[in-house]
Amino acid sequence: MRAALVVPRAPLPRSQRKYKLGTTGFMLAIHVGAVFALLPQYWSWQGLVALAVLYWTTVLGVTLGLHRLVAHRSFVAPKWVERVLVLMGTLACQSGPIEWVGLHRHHHKFSDQPNDHHDAARGLWWAHSEWMLHDIPAIKELHRFTGDLLQDPFYRWLDRWFLLLQLPLGAALYWYGNAAQVHGGGLGLVLWAIPLRLVLVYHVTWLVNSATHAFGYRNFNCPDLSRNCWWVAILSFGEGWHNNHHAHPSSARHGLRWFEFDITWQHIKLLRALGWAKRIREARYPA
Repeated sequence: MRAALVVPRAPLPRSQRKYKLGTTGFMLAIHVGAVFALLPQYWSWQGLVALAVLYWTTVLGVTLGLHRLVAHRSFVAPKWVERVLVLMGTLACQSGPIEWVGLHRHHHKFSDQPNDHHDAARGLWWAHSEWMLHDIPAIKELHRFTGDLLQDPFYRWLDRWFLLLQLPLGAALYWYGNAAQVHGGGLGLVLWAIPLRLVLVYHVTWLVNSATHAFGYRNFNCPDLSRNCWWVAILSFGEGWHNNHHAHPSSARHGLRWFEFDITWQHIKLLRALGWAKRIREARYPA
């Protein structure tokens, strides 16, 4: 099965070769902003703290909220907990939650097949990020995978206006940076907490689509290219145990062996202790 997956893919259809100007321009602007954030005049300890706190907030929102809770329903949480986590994940600017969840469910159904929108057999760069710069047929199929979310006005609003969440965040950071006379001022804090953070979160998330379909080991013989990659697991709070996840998609726990540390799973256990996570699905590694 895996040998068939690495058969060279046909070139993209002509209709898909054109770059999407909006998405490509946005990604270029965000990466330029991240480079500017690293200039000495914008460095500050407050900027580093803002980056760290918002990195934790955003990555956990993606892994715990959008991924394990909403996309796979691997546990049940009160509605307010779910919405807080989804807001955290939406701060990642990886489209709105309906599109994110729909595309992820689509990926699991067609993982590493030609109709997988980030088909790893098409190459690491395609799987990492190039796929999102082109029109992909999967977008037209989202309604098939997100019927549960399309009925919720909260999700529909976020899906349309997700970019607006950066505005109050940026305004608060800009005000604080100037009021507290932080080195680099408000602009420095904004650059560290928004474009630099987004670029880091983007590439860490994209590594799950690319690196964990190319590097690492396999605990399970899944019909795809998924692998467990320890360094991606560290950066992505446990998402790098990707072969485990593809073998047991509905499991809230991705690190199944004693050495497969899963930060997101530790947060789920905390939610359970607080009474905010119930009916938790947990796969076990065979003895």
